[in-house]
Amino acid sequence: MSSARSLEVVGIGSMVVDRLHRVARIPGPDAKALLRADPSVGASGPGATVHEFVGGVLLNQLGWAAALGLGTGIFGRQADDAHGRFLRAAMDRLGIVRHLVLDGSASSHAELFVDDAGGRAIYMAPGATAETTAAQVRAEHADFIRGARRVSTEVSQLPLAAVLEVLKIAREAGIPSVVDLDVPPEDAVPALGDAASLVAVLRGADLLKPSKVAARALLPEVTGADAEDPLVIAVRLRERYGNEAVVVTDGAAGCAVATEGAELRVPAPPAKQVVDTTGAGDAFLGGLLVGLHRGLDWPDAAYLGCACGAACVEKLGAFPDDPAAARARVRELYDGPAIEWSEATARRDPGASALEAFGVIVEEVEQLRRRSDPATYARALELLREVRVQGGRIHVTGIGKCEHVARYAAALIASTGTPATFLHGTEAVHGSAGQVVRGDALLAISNSGETAELRAAVEAVGALGARLVAVTGEPESWLARRAEVVIDAGVAREGGPLGFAPRASVAAELVALAALSAALEEDRGLTRGDYAARHPGGALGERSRGGEG
Repeated sequence: MSSARSLEVVGIGSMVVDRLHRVARIPGPDAKALLRADPSVGASGPGATVHEFVGGVLLNQLGWAAALGLGTGIFGRQADDAHGRFLRAAMDRLGIVRHLVLDGSASSHAELFVDDAGGRAIYMAPGATAETTAAQVRAEHADFIRGARRVSTEVSQLPLAAVLEVLKIAREAGIPSVVDLDVPPEDAVPALGDAASLVAVLRGADLLKPSKVAARALLPEVTGADAEDPLVIAVRLRERYGNEAVVVTDGAAGCAVATEGAELRVPAPPAKQVVDTTGAGDAFLGGLLVGLHRGLDWPDAAYLGCACGAACVEKLGAFPDDPAAARARVRELYDGPAIEWSEATARRDPGASALEAFGVIVEEVEQLRRRSDPATYARALELLREVRVQGGRIHVTGIGKCEHVARYAAALIASTGTPATFLHGTEAVHGSAGQVVRGDALLAISNSGETAELRAAVEAVGALGARLVAVTGEPESWLARRAEVVIDAGVAREGGPLGFAPRASVAAELVALAALSAALEEDRGLTRGDYAARHPGGALGERSRGGEG
């Protein structure tokens, strides 16, 4: 976990993997609708009808704030599972500082059904967020909250008792608080706590941001045209709960703001095309907080929030996965006073980013160890034993960063008693495949299992009669389907600010191959003398000879 380090906004609340389904219309009770593939979402594969996005009221909000340059942090509970790793990778890419405890039963996910007009229905499984207690908040996150300039939380998935504890800690520390009321009171009570706790939460927020639907439900006495007027609702809510400010979002119409000395409606810039309305209010709040921290007055800060909401609905998914594109689109939509548009940079101690990446790599390798099946290594060992007994050799290959892994693996395996050589992946189709003879084995390393150059090398070596063991992060890839044995080296996160460069995946490949070499060493019956014979020089050679009788 990391410290807040004077971050502008830290928050706790829903952080969710949104599993999005496209439908022509949202079906009603007892109705059916066909799921359909969306060719615009290529990452999930052609023909896929389920697409996974980063989401959650709080995480979306922090994501948009981070994309516009605010220093943000997130705290709370997650599980150390695939959904959690997916979400933490997104946090790392945007520089959202993490202060998370990974002991939940499951990380949150939601099933979203989005129709052609951008409307949606959402079904949530809150998981670890709903398991958070007030005692845990104070014991594990109080110092993180105290180190921030503002704290944000929500009424959506987080128990009201935990929300109240966050507001209490913030009040004690003199830190302004924000509460996003994302669900109507009938959904919050009793699911998240009792009615008195909900009222206490609403009264405890310095800035209260309810959706229009949730806000109307708090004011059943307001009827007629007033019930549709977000400004009337904002003013009445502020009178009732005594907040410094109440902001009510109203979709494409914009928002209404009620503060001391200011009651105003703020229109939203028009979106080019409404693709998915999920998370528009979250994006709005992220932009609003950026505006307030950048010194904008309420009309301009609210308009910046509206610009974020408009940018959000133009794409699938609520989280700004491409922060540069999100920032550029908001700049096009926002025409208020100039503000700082720099990319977010987390307030880090020197070397903190290195240690965070270190932590990601360790977590991913530990997950790999937990799910690895000893039977897989036994099958690989049996295949390689058969090759050795028949006089064959092992050839190890990979493309790009995997080429360097392959060189190391070949040297390690050879040094521990099993003949192995490196095979250059791209040179294999230009004659280097000639080092392979029928009955040899090829260890092919590829995170994706789809690299074109590697496929060509595997085809060439396979045609010469070599047997194939794959080391890959994708068990359904071309390479995995082609192999006799597949060794898992998959990771959900790479580590680092962008999360693209192969770090954790390379570590996983190295560890998997090192583990295989240890099994080969034992199977070979390598003695200390054998080892010394292969290492006549250097410190290892001296150590291996030192205890030989």
